[in-house]
Amino acid sequence: NSEDVRCKCICPPYKEHSGNIFKKNVSQKDCDCLHVVEPMPVPGPDVEAYCLRCECKYEERSSVTIKVNDVILLA
Repeated sequence: NSEDVRCKCICPPYKEHSGNIFKKNVSQKDCDCLHVVEPMPVPGPDVEAYCLRCECKYEERSSVTIKVNDVILLA
């Protein structure tokens, strides 16, 4: 299920840009700043420096398991 995977990039403040969190459903190999951060908040020359500061993590979860646990807890 495509909703059960995502890439999450946490980018700290950079120059005059505030920090931000970006999330996108991409494959594990595309889990990096260049594929996830849209729109890119910095101009072309600063992209590499900005992306080096971002921490990107690939996350997987099972929504079926989460729903089953919710039903058990509510019962």
